[in-house]
Amino acid sequence: MSEPASISTGIAKRYATAVYDLAKEANSVQAIETDITALQDAMAQSDDFNAMIHSPIYTRDQQAAAVQALAKKMNLSDVMSNTLALMAQKRRLFVLPQLVQTLREVIAADKGEMTADVTSAKTLTKAQTDKLAKTLTASMGNTVTINATVDESLIGGLVVKVGSKMIDTSIRSKLNSLQNVMKEVG
Repeated sequence: MSEPASISTGIAKRYATAVYDLAKEANSVQAIETDITALQDAMAQSDDFNAMIHSPIYTRDQQAAAVQALAKKMNLSDVMSNTLALMAQKRRLFVLPQLVQTLREVIAADKGEMTADVTSAKTLTKAQTDKLAKTLTASMGNTVTINATVDESLIGGLVVKVGSKMIDTSIRSKLNSLQNVMKEVG
């Protein structure tokens, strides 16, 4: 019983905008950023938490009780705790991953920051990450933070996504291009 991605994204955007506006009014944007990190870590580490937010077998009351207990245990801000409780009552917890991502983007945009998703064949060193961030910041005109992941199938090089732009310098893509050219000659 999964909603299409566009509907989930739309719901997440509405909640993210509301949460951000409330946090900004209360001067607690920093607390929301801490909450986002805590929720992201919980989703990454706990299969039970993911099952609870995605599974339709849990009742509204069960989800609300679980979210209330987790919010207290994780020391989430009142704004985030109340939002999660509302989402549980409205059966909208399944959009929590999109909410976290959208909220991060809204906060970054307000700060004049951008996030670059960088995929490399090997883990980038601190110096490489800093140099790439500096280059992207100069190119984009905004402060760019790096969200690095590793994909060994790239063989070498990088895939960089900033906003709607994508730069693919991976060896895998170059080999695929070469393969296509060879087929055309063929």
